Amino acid sequence: MESAPALLLVDDDVIIAESLEYILSDEYSVRVAADRAQCVELLKQADIPPVLALVDLGLPPDTHKPDEGLAVIEHLHRYYPKTRVVVLSGQDDHSHIESARRSGAVDFIAKPCDVAELKARLKQHLSALNTEPSEESELAGIVGRSQAIELLKMQIKQLADSPYPVLIEGESGSGKELAAQYLHDCSLRGDRRFLTLNCAAFNGDLLESQLFGHARGAFTGANEGKSGFFEEAGQGTLLLDEVADLPLDLQAKLLRVLENGEYYRVGETRPRQAQALVLAASNKNLLDAVDEGRFREDLYHRLSVLTLRMPPLRERDVDKALLLDHFRHQIDDRLKAFELDAGAMALWDDYDFPGNVRELRNIVIRLSAKFPGQTIKAPVLEQELGRKHSAAVNAVADDVYAANLQVPGFNLNDELRRVEQAYIE
Repeated sequence: MESAPALLLVDDDVIIAESLEYILSDEYSVRVAADRAQCVELLKQADIPPVLALVDLGLPPDTHKPDEGLAVIEHLHRYYPKTRVVVLSGQDDHSHIESARRSGAVDFIAKPCDVAELKARLKQHLSALNTEPSEESELAGIVGRSQAIELLKMQIKQLADSPYPVLIEGESGSGKELAAQYLHDCSLRGDRRFLTLNCAAFNGDLLESQLFGHARGAFTGANEGKSGFFEEAGQGTLLLDEVADLPLDLQAKLLRVLENGEYYRVGETRPRQAQALVLAASNKNLLDAVDEGRFREDLYHRLSVLTLRMPPLRERDVDKALLLDHFRHQIDDRLKAFELDAGAMALWDDYDFPGNVRELRNIVIRLSAKFPGQTIKAPVLEQELGRKHSAAVNAVADDVYAANLQVPGFNLNDELRRVEQAYIE
C-alpha cells in the first residue's frame, strides 16, 4: 500500500494543531511542530522532506508578529525547495500575505478556515506537485533544444548518481548553478538538500566558518556554536561556486574532506564526517590557476575527476528565441508582453550575448519595463543591446513614449510607479 504524503504542520496553538492533525491524518502523514526550532529539528530527522507544509505566521516567542513564521517559510524555501508551503494564519492583512509569498509560500488561507476548503486547497497543491514536468522537460530552468544543451543534459544524467565530485566549468552567466541543480534533481539525492556557497563572497576566516561551522567562543562574537554548509547539506548536495577563489589554506582542508570525509568546526578538535556530494563551479581556468600557484594541483585533480562544460549562449543560436519566450512569459503576469518585429528578431538572433543567459534575461526584463505591450523595432533593440546610440534610435524610443501619452486616462504618476515597480521586480 502506498504511503500517505507527508505534511508538516507548524502551529503553536495546541487545540488547533491537534484538531488539524486529526482532520488531515486520513489523507496525510502529519508531523507537528510548535515553533521554528521544533520545525528545523523535525526536518533534520525526517528521511524525506514533506511534500506540503502548513505554517502559521504567529509563532513563539512573539505570536503577535509574523517574523518567526516567515523565517520558517524562508528556511523551507531555501533548504527544501520542492516542499509547497501553504500559510494558515489569522494575520491576513495584505502586507503579511505579500511577505509570505516573497518568502516562498504558494498559498495563503485565513483563519478561521472552512475544513472542506482547506482540504481542497491542499489537494490542489498536491496534484500540482504530481503533475510537475518530468526530467525530460525543462528541469531546473535549463531551457534549450540546441545540440550543446542536449549533450549537456545527456552528460548530466550519466553522472547524476556518481559518488565523485563534479567540476562544472563555464563563462559567467551561462547557468552553471542551474546545471548543478539539474544534476542534483536527477540523482538519488534529489529529495535531499541542495545548497550553494559562493566562495568569492567571504574572506578566508568567515569562509571557513561558513564551510565547516564553528564552536562557541571560537572567535570574537561566536556566542554559540554554528553548523556549516557541509553539516547543513547532510546527505544532499553542496555546490562550491567560484571555487577558484578559495584561499590556499582552505583548499588543503577541502582536499581532506574529499579524500576521507573529515572536517573540523573552527575551534573544535573532534573530527566530523561530511556526507554531501560536492560539486564545484568556476568561470576561471583552474589549470591556469594551478600554473600560477593560486590553486592546488592535487585539489584540481580531485575535483575534476568528472567535468561538465556549460556552453556559452553564442554556441546555442537556436536557444536564443526559446529563452526570449521563456523569460518574457515569466513576467507576463505582471506586465503585458512586448513583441519584436522581423528586423529586431534578426538582430536578436545575431547578437552574441557576451553576458550569456544572465544578460539575455536582464535585457528581457528591461524591455518589458520600458515597452510593455509594444512592438519593438530593430533601432530600439539595437540601443538596448548597447551596439550604438544615435539620435535616430532615440527618436524611435521617443515615438513610443509619445504614443503612450495619447492613451485615454494617461497618468504620469501611475506610469512612473509602474516602471519603478517593474525595475524593482
